[in-house]
Amino acid sequence: SLRVEGQKSISAEITQQLEWQVPDWIVIPGGNLGNVSALGNGFLLMKEIGIIDKLPRIALAQAENANPLYRSYLKEFQTFEPVQAKATEASAIRIGDPVSVRKAIKTLKTFQGVVEQASEEELADAAARGDLYGMYNDPHTGVALASMLKLIEKGVIQKGQSVVVISTASGLKFTEFKVKYHKHELNGVSSRMANEIIQLPAKLDAVMDVIQKI
Repeated sequence: SLRVEGQKSISAEITQQLEWQVPDWIVIPGGNLGNVSALGNGFLLMKEIGIIDKLPRIALAQAENANPLYRSYLKEFQTFEPVQAKATEASAIRIGDPVSVRKAIKTLKTFQGVVEQASEEELADAAARGDLYGMYNDPHTGVALASMLKLIEKGVIQKGQSVVVISTASGLKFTEFKVKYHKHELNGVSSRMANEIIQLPAKLDAVMDVIQKI
């Protein structure tokens, strides 16, 4: 499809921003799975025409409540069974029967790929942790960040390796998710990295007073 062809450009953008150096790993959240096959096709094209001389490894990240590819990965992709996706804050990847699953599996095999999952608490905490560095992540990027951290803990992603995590949207589109996290109102999430919410009038002086006290 034209969408998949367009998404191939992500691979070129990543490599260009890294001064044409290929990262060791790329972590990408996946639901319908067209994005991971597009990402792979972009890198294969660049290698074919001589822009790069190696391929990255790809880690596909899924929400635990919508994880059919992760379950297939645990069986070495020998079988694939759709699942009934449960509610997840990562709503855009809440897909139990992805259309592009075969293409995604082919891509992951070509790129020595792995699949990891993130629970609701893990994705929410990871998004909040990223916010501390000014990233202001959406829950789908939280899935990718949480999966990256788990892969580091498992030793799959090793110390010294370069990693690119693809952020799929701005947290500004998920303000309710952010507010509920810091109010401890997300179901099944303890919000261990929550900050105190300070409500202020829409006045610059009021905001500056609080900032100076902090």
